Amino acid sequence: MPSKLPNLPIIGGVLAAMGAGLCCAGPLVLLLVGISGSWIGSLTLLAPYNIYFVIATFTLFGVAGWQLYRPIEACTSDTACAIPEVRKRRQIAFWVSAVLALSLVTSKYWIIWFA
Repeated sequence: MPSKLPNLPIIGGVLAAMGAGLCCAGPLVLLLVGISGSWIGSLTLLAPYNIYFVIATFTLFGVAGWQLYRPIEACTSDTACAIPEVRKRRQIAFWVSAVLALSLVTSKYWIIWFA
């Protein structure tokens, strides 16, 4: 992975998780912002592709975790992963976004309690 795009797997993982949660969390978000109607129940266009979004989410977060938690000796000295402060900030961002992604991926199981 090029050093210019170190956060790409995390960003991609969150976007894929948003795609996975869109079929279930999307209608709830629309209702929360005041958009309603009988058509909201038919927002299942991306539901058949849910498994692909979940696979992409876990794959991208796996790549991001591998990049963040590999030995610091494997990093070249001119990259950001060799700087401990930057590495720690990226690890925090990784875990915050991983929790967000997990909540989006599993939204179809817990969203029913809020609807």
